[in-house]
Amino acid sequence: MGHKRMPREVRERHMLDAAVAAFARHGYQAASMDEIAEAAGVSKPLVYLYLKSKEELFMACVRREVGALVAAVRAGTRERGAPADQQLWNGLTAFFAHTAARPDGVTVLHRARTQGEPFAREVAAMRVEVATLVTSLLGQAARDAGCDSALAEREVSGLAHALVGAAESLAEWSNTQARTAPSSAPSARETAATLMNFCWSGLHNLLNGERWVPTSRVH
Repeated sequence: MGHKRMPREVRERHMLDAAVAAFARHGYQAASMDEIAEAAGVSKPLVYLYLKSKEELFMACVRREVGALVAAVRAGTRERGAPADQQLWNGLTAFFAHTAARPDGVTVLHRARTQGEPFAREVAAMRVEVATLVTSLLGQAARDAGCDSALAEREVSGLAHALVGAAESLAEWSNTQARTAPSSAPSARETAATLMNFCWSGLHNLLNGERWVPTSRVH
């Protein structure tokens, strides 16, 4: 009777919460639908009624985590009128706060990247969306610094994709630290500051015409 009174969206959320935890812990292949149903407090036939197969359940988990992550980053970069570096800082802080709060979601997205199609496609689309947002911020910084359009066209997109990849890697590292050495795990702001110091200082030099070039001793 309790299940009958529970709204469908609440029941689905419980199923997805249980599934994300199971997929993060065991991986796609080894995760058990029986375990997921038990953790969600429902029967296995009910899970199949809502989400027709294990593949659909995993895809629903991936899409939920993708949507939540993108929403967090976008919310963090909505400070109108703020300079590009402040918006990027806000976005990175929001990103790392979100990934710290949902470590199982980070693990599921990592597993989706390595699981193959169609799951990897969902994560790739997320990366493109976030990289496009970061490209816009870096492009604005280049324009604010008076750089010519050739620099923005040639460099900024690549820098944005590198930054997104670094953020993903740092999020996985930070969550590993939180599991294995909680007392020394960095906060979201500390992790965001690490990445800002890594990327923005170098970008600042680039915008001011200070470019690294290989010497004859560097191959």
